[in-house]
Amino acid sequence: MASLPLIVIRPEPGNRETVDRARAMGIDTYGFPLFEVAPLPWDAPSPAGFTGLLAGSANVFRHGGARLEQLRALPVHAVGATTADAARAAGFQVAEAGTGGLQPMVERLAAGRYLRLAGEERVPLLPPAGVSLETRVVYAVGALAFPPALRAILREGAVVALHSGEAARHFAQETTESNMNRHAISIACLAPRIAKMAREGWRKTGIAPERTDHALLALAFQMCQTV
Repeated sequence: MASLPLIVIRPEPGNRETVDRARAMGIDTYGFPLFEVAPLPWDAPSPAGFTGLLAGSANVFRHGGARLEQLRALPVHAVGATTADAARAAGFQVAEAGTGGLQPMVERLAAGRYLRLAGEERVPLLPPAGVSLETRVVYAVGALAFPPALRAILREGAVVALHSGEAARHFAQETTESNMNRHAISIACLAPRIAKMAREGWRKTGIAPERTDHALLALAFQMCQTV
């Protein structure tokens, strides 16, 4: 039984964390962060009148800067465990850490007015009756081209872990512009939306049963095994 290598393209520090977890599982793993996260200037509104804070990425707390201090009285509704951990590290109280994406979380929110802190690229949300959202953009993610070492690995065949829709879209575009053979590449996706944004033509497409790094790597482990 031979195995394919796993490629992780998410930005740091998540890239190193995922690579370390994968290697601990015995997966031949390479990290190529294809994204750089940078803070953007933003104004924090008064927390008065807000019921809570909605966060869809740990980057909100890693790159939000000093203005976050004005909002620490607001309980955080975090998309997942990693975002919740980043919120606590920044001095916030976490009211909820979800597992199924932002939209299902929004649908469960109690009636009220919520402040959403987000990146420049973000998932559109449809709040239910009684819930209103106000958004502030606090960071941006810049995409990078494939380095030569990554192209060489992909030509021989690999599994690529995709943690976001932006990663899926950029990876698909780069494979096209680099004339890569998609039939040699399998993709392991954190959610169905991510697989949809990666489009078709891959050797194999897998979707993790849960939106966690652990579930994604368990899927990737299976996909890396080949005769």
